[in-house]
Amino acid sequence: MSSPTRSGEPPALERKIGPLQATAINMTQMCGIGPFVTIPTMVATMGGPQAMFGWIIGAIVALADGLIWAELGAAMPGAGGTYLYLREAFQYRTGRLMPFLFVWSAVLFIPLIMSTGIIGLVQYLGYLIPGVTDDAGTTPLGKIIGVGITLLIILALFRKIGQISKLTTVLFVVMLVAVLTTIVAAFSHFSASQAFAFTPGAFSSAGQGTFWGGLGAGLIIAIYDYLGYNTSAYLGGEVREPGRTLPRSIIFSIVGIMGLYFLLQVGVLGSIPLEQLKTAKSVASSVLEQVWGTGVAKSITVLIVIAAIASVFAGLLGGSRVPFEAARDKVFLPVFGKLHPKLHLPTAGVLAMGAITIIGSLFTLTEVINAAVATLVIIQSLAQVAAIVVLRRRQPNLRRPYRQWLYPAPTIIALVGWVYIYKSADWLSIWLSLGWIAIGALAYLGYAKAEHTWPFGPKEIKEAFATEPEGVQA
Repeated sequence: MSSPTRSGEPPALERKIGPLQATAINMTQMCGIGPFVTIPTMVATMGGPQAMFGWIIGAIVALADGLIWAELGAAMPGAGGTYLYLREAFQYRTGRLMPFLFVWSAVLFIPLIMSTGIIGLVQYLGYLIPGVTDDAGTTPLGKIIGVGITLLIILALFRKIGQISKLTTVLFVVMLVAVLTTIVAAFSHFSASQAFAFTPGAFSSAGQGTFWGGLGAGLIIAIYDYLGYNTSAYLGGEVREPGRTLPRSIIFSIVGIMGLYFLLQVGVLGSIPLEQLKTAKSVASSVLEQVWGTGVAKSITVLIVIAAIASVFAGLLGGSRVPFEAARDKVFLPVFGKLHPKLHLPTAGVLAMGAITIIGSLFTLTEVINAAVATLVIIQSLAQVAAIVVLRRRQPNLRRPYRQWLYPAPTIIALVGWVYIYKSADWLSIWLSLGWIAIGALAYLGYAKAEHTWPFGPKEIKEAFATEPEGVQA
């Protein structure tokens, strides 16, 4: 069945993704290499074992935001996710400006997030292949390998969505095996007194080395590791029974990944001395080696690398659909609205985001995380907080198979969390994100003048989902 906004218009996206596959896509994208490379940074940033609570606070923000995604995704199940929600919510006052800016930003921040997966997996390859990394970080050889892996991922995406959903489920199992094996290894060599030896004064209200002093930077890391719970919403036009599948896939994936992250963090804290942990480059490999030896450590490290590849695969799969719907609405470059004639996938989206992923992989992990999160927050996360409020007021009769629990409390929690995370980013990332949006606004003005749309023409009000045609499953 085609996307509801484009029913009867061939070729169309196919609804082939079920509840299990949707949850697997989310969790695979969420986990990947993230916690394996950021746990040491999290511990160093928050000053000690108290870092474990950073994952919990991050999960609360993610879950609150996830409930926004769940309501919006279930009500508007089409390709592109946020693009659709902003298009519907902001058309009344600013025409096509907000959806244009979102797509402009998403084409940058989605592949930047994917490039962190490439950077991380190269770090773990350094444990397996001499010369890939050194004390200073990734070597030229490592960067070349990262580029090669990204090209292979792009090639793997050129297949039908039914085949991709099955492949993602297999990769999800690989990810679970890697994470659970590392957790088991950590707890088989576990010291509770070491894991819970919180830094003296850690929870006091002053000092940069305390829990509160490092919470902002720690939340940037935590939310980066949770990102991906919305991937199924980007694929809304290819999900079966989206009114039920999307909310469940989002909520289940956040709760499931939170449990895995917390266990992994506690286990690592109890098995590796704190000072060694703060500077570890392949922490999971170190845990596995000291418990079961080099052979097992290398075997599981291979699975960790595969999990990282799966994460990038799932992220580019969902992200490539974002400019597709915008282009179909003539709000982005027309080439992004074309589907492959046989495989029914958005070719330009896959190729463009793959290319940016390659470029991002050439920078450092911290630089890319800060830039990606700052850009995401300002135009996606905060805008969606406004969107759910606006749509409740503007389109009260919009069919909502799922309504946010305890509304508006989760929306307010998400708003506070995102503002705090944004102001905690480094100033370079904040200015870069604002600069990118400013350039996007100028680009929009050129587009709007050419298309004779707002502010150079009338607004076009089309409540596409409020007048959903009969026969479309929700």
